[in-house]
Amino acid sequence: MKTNEAFTRVTLAKDNSNVTSTQQKGMSKHKYITIPNIICTIRLIGSILLFWIAMRNHLSLFTWTFVVLSLSDTVDGRIARWYNLRSEFGARLDSFADLMLYGALFFGLFWFRADVLIQEAPWWIVGLLSYFLTTGAGLWKYGRVPSYHTRGAKISQWFVLAGAVCLLLDYTIWPFRLAMFLVTLTNLEATAITWILPKWQADVLSILYVLPSKNKE
Repeated sequence: MKTNEAFTRVTLAKDNSNVTSTQQKGMSKHKYITIPNIICTIRLIGSILLFWIAMRNHLSLFTWTFVVLSLSDTVDGRIARWYNLRSEFGARLDSFADLMLYGALFFGLFWFRADVLIQEAPWWIVGLLSYFLTTGAGLWKYGRVPSYHTRGAKISQWFVLAGAVCLLLDYTIWPFRLAMFLVTLTNLEATAITWILPKWQADVLSILYVLPSKNKE
């Protein structure tokens, strides 16, 4: 019995040391102060500045500031994955920063291209309603906004970036229409994920990862 107890204690100690080393690897000294969270905060502040830039009628500055802020979303996500810096707080901060960014984008689109945006209302209204649907579903079920960061969301983000630039600089409208279509599909997938998941969870790559058949494997 003593031998078994000693073996158990040694095994548990090894397991705990492995968990500790895994948790500490790549983590900052303060759990809230990480490089991805700093980038998210910069994006949040920059998104607020976008409103001011739009009202000052600086179209080019607004467009390229949005491009930089949008690309920062890709950068902080990759850093968080590469260095094991993902956290629930970071996921929620990232979602809030994105909300502010795209809120500023639509404000700028109305400010600079209101006539075109009114003509394209069916496309972006459907996308906006799909966002309200997935957000409302998350608030109703979990009491918080979903923060899945699916592959579909990452793909649609690039199309939103291209569509916004083309619309703002008056190139062509079709990238914007395609972006709104993909945003709608992404939000519908997020709503389905919320329907399946019993508890709030961040960073779900796709609905395939939460299907009952997938969980049984």
